[in-house]
Amino acid sequence: MKMPEGGTYSAEKSLMKLEGLEDAISRAGSISWRNFGRHIWFYLPSFIHHESKLIRRPSGIFPSISITGVRCALNCRHCGGRLLRTMIPAQSPERLLEVCSKIKRRGGVGCLISGGCTIDGKVPIKPFIETISKVKERFGLTVVVHTGLIDLETAEMLKAAGVDAVLIDIIGSDETVKDVYRLNATTRDFERSLRALKESGIQFVPHVLVGLHYGELRGELEALRMISRYRPSALILIVFFPIKGTLMESVSPPPPNVVAKVLTEARFMMPDVPMALGCARPKGEHRNATDVLAVRAGINAIAFPSDAAIEEAERLGLEVSFSSLCCSQIFLDLASLG
Repeated sequence: MKMPEGGTYSAEKSLMKLEGLEDAISRAGSISWRNFGRHIWFYLPSFIHHESKLIRRPSGIFPSISITGVRCALNCRHCGGRLLRTMIPAQSPERLLEVCSKIKRRGGVGCLISGGCTIDGKVPIKPFIETISKVKERFGLTVVVHTGLIDLETAEMLKAAGVDAVLIDIIGSDETVKDVYRLNATTRDFERSLRALKESGIQFVPHVLVGLHYGELRGELEALRMISRYRPSALILIVFFPIKGTLMESVSPPPPNVVAKVLTEARFMMPDVPMALGCARPKGEHRNATDVLAVRAGINAIAFPSDAAIEEAERLGLEVSFSSLCCSQIFLDLASLG
């Protein structure tokens, strides 16, 4: 296996820094491969530019859309609305229909519909649900919606509209909710959202952001425990990385060994839930090391993988597939194996 040269983060150095991690990774990998088979998906949707010597991007366009433009009432400390600037703005139902029509004409396969939050932590999706239903009927696109906090009525409306999956960030620390998200809510509100999604019957894929509390672990395991009570369609782990211009731009991300520890704990709690390493995570040597550890731990999918991840998957003899969809669709890809 080709390891990253120099720098702070190498997989081998990371393994030595957390007692028992090597054994945990081995056990997690065994559980995953026993339950899902020795197969890994690498996802490359079009909303992020990705350089790789080993990948030719699969055909299909899958952009991200913001129904609030660059507006977000929360302006969380780690994001400050900066991520919204990378999305296609569609601030009215009419504009959303135009954007999706253009995606279809260009050969697109789907889209992620997201946006900034209102002061109560919700993406204001309700006025757009009728249009989403039209998008599904007319264009047949895969539509994934990021909702923020959600109630049962909205979840049921999204299911009726034919949404393929709901994405939701889950936080397991009240302190992080208030200090980083700057949201007047508690972890109970996040659990109520999980309950609403489960009761609605819609496919839902929670996200846990490792290191959200200023690069430290604070509530990640509690978030996983909450999620495990509701048997999601899949789970996505993402990793804090500093974004220039935000209040946390000088904060360091958690090291790869810590990310791997959270990943293994997730697998032990949810042995039969598909898991992915999502697109939001540090780049460079950090990504190389994190991805290698995730592959060893039996992760089912990685978005925008490093070349080191692909090489490690090949070294382990895993069957590799590539997709232009969002990695939240891993539960469908696994099901397609029969």
